[in-house]
Amino acid sequence: MITANNLSLDRGSKNLIKTSSFTIHPNHKVGLVGTNGCGKSSLFAALLGSLQPDSGDLSMPSSWSIATVKQDTPALEQSALDYVMDGDKEFRQLEAKLEQARQDDNGSLEATIINQIDAIHGYSLPARAGELLHGLGFLQSQLSNPVKAFSGGWRMRLNLAQALISRADLLLLDEPTNHLDLDAVIWLQRWLKRFTGTLVLISHDRDFLDDVIGQILHIEHQQAKLYAGNYTAFERQRAEHLAQQDAQFQKQQKEVAHLTSFVDRFRAKASKAKQAQSRLKRLQKLPDLAPAHVDSQFTFSFEKPDHLPYPLLSLTDSECGYNEQAIILSKVNITLVPGSRIGLLGRNGAGKSTLIKSLAGELSLMQGERYCAQELRVGYFSQHQLEQLHMASSAIDHILRAKSEKTLLEARSFLGRFGFSGDQALDPVGNMSGGEKARLVLALIVLDKPQLLLLDEPTNHLDLEMRQALVLALQDFEGAIILIAHDRYLLESCVDEFYIVANAGVQDFSGDIDDYQQWLNDEKKATFKNAKATSNNEPTVDKKQQRREQAELRKKAAPLKKQADKFEKNVNKFQTELDKVEAILADTEIYQAEHKSRLSELIKQQAQLKADIEENEMQWLDLEEQIEEIMSQDS
Repeated sequence: MITANNLSLDRGSKNLIKTSSFTIHPNHKVGLVGTNGCGKSSLFAALLGSLQPDSGDLSMPSSWSIATVKQDTPALEQSALDYVMDGDKEFRQLEAKLEQARQDDNGSLEATIINQIDAIHGYSLPARAGELLHGLGFLQSQLSNPVKAFSGGWRMRLNLAQALISRADLLLLDEPTNHLDLDAVIWLQRWLKRFTGTLVLISHDRDFLDDVIGQILHIEHQQAKLYAGNYTAFERQRAEHLAQQDAQFQKQQKEVAHLTSFVDRFRAKASKAKQAQSRLKRLQKLPDLAPAHVDSQFTFSFEKPDHLPYPLLSLTDSECGYNEQAIILSKVNITLVPGSRIGLLGRNGAGKSTLIKSLAGELSLMQGERYCAQELRVGYFSQHQLEQLHMASSAIDHILRAKSEKTLLEARSFLGRFGFSGDQALDPVGNMSGGEKARLVLALIVLDKPQLLLLDEPTNHLDLEMRQALVLALQDFEGAIILIAHDRYLLESCVDEFYIVANAGVQDFSGDIDDYQQWLNDEKKATFKNAKATSNNEPTVDKKQQRREQAELRKKAAPLKKQADKFEKNVNKFQTELDKVEAILADTEIYQAEHKSRLSELIKQQAQLKADIEENEMQWLDLEEQIEEIMSQDS
């Protein structure tokens, strides 16, 4: 287990964590949350051993192997698949020993090493690495490409895959969804739920946290406190704690006011001097209770536009792309009116960002018509906008440049709503973090009073409080919204309808995010079938003969199909039971002292059900692969 005992961590002169104690048990999944700069990354550094505690202890078993995502990737000639396989260090070590044994013609040692590789499932490593890369959005044809051929975002995905394949006892993930699209986020979520080691996860995606983790380690006011349950349960518990703390604070403030008044009135009177001194000592001994800051520091909103034309913007029979040889989307018809709230879904590279750029006018249409209402103001957010900020200028400079009629005080007040307080508003953009730059771009968009918002991954680098403030602001926005996001909570809270961007087109999607997951599965199956049909160059066979062969194959696969159906039913049954258990665990009432034995029983039941699901799911998938292999013999 990981044990912190009176742990204190500093960075330079800044105290991040002071005298905090907590225990993370083996195989538990813990979400590490707190505002930017509170010490989350420093705690990761301490777990990795690169930062020593300033006082107290932080310990874990010395035998544990730890995996985390590397932040840099050299421009290697090595293939993507081989690079990911390097994450399994034990396999690579055994592989090197096996090669040496063969060179030494040591048959006995060679046999021993082969057995060791088999014991760690080393011979299935290429297949497992390929599965990881597919899940993270890589095409089969890209697996042999050199690492240097990929852009920065895709290299981060390679680093993530390398960490996931490592078979680590402790997996440390810092914002793993930042470089992923929604498809990959959904896949990663499912993978982490099956992970059997200990996980500590920094994330600002509340739905992701809710689905993956079972405990929250929250850093606030230099204290690290462990909460049982997922993120929603943590919010409930913290709200109750803050309400109690606030009531205690208000009571204390009354006492402070009373004591201060007595001291001020009677300090100079000889007859009351002793009592005044006594009250002063009592005042000095009162605990330092901070007022409960239940509300976020971010409280911005979009002003009502001066007018809302109808329609705002439309594309008619349009082709979108980058040149004549690269048409990404065809026959696009979309009309945006006040109140439109559209979420764009689709696989990475399908053309979602291309569509938004075409709507924004950043990309000229290759064909068709773009109608834009007169005096339409578009609030366009993308990572590209962050790069276009003037690096030498401050946040204040950007606001005053955009609205020269504002006074310095008004600009400071406006930026304060986006978390820029004091000298932060005067710091040059070049010194800002990604989250601060994103907040500044959002501030500039709000300042322009747009009628239409085109938002391409606006939550990248934003912490949970800022994300919540953005949700509330978007919910009250009276114009139109088109949103690309991997944050499901943002999509589900701010979008009324979805469009699918796929197969070089844009279509209405009548379902929700859960239906989209099913759509992804169906699309994957269809792609697999099409690939098989395309690659099938065998001559046409007699249809009667083909039917007889297919019937034989179905007969051969029938016993396996029966077993697979049994395991599938087990998975569904255990998942239903697990959902019920986790619904109880999400209720803060279960964590009261009188329910201690019931809580212990539920946690054991939760662990057993997860193990049952994993075991049956693996058996089911293995049988499905065998069935698919048998049925593919007719192709």
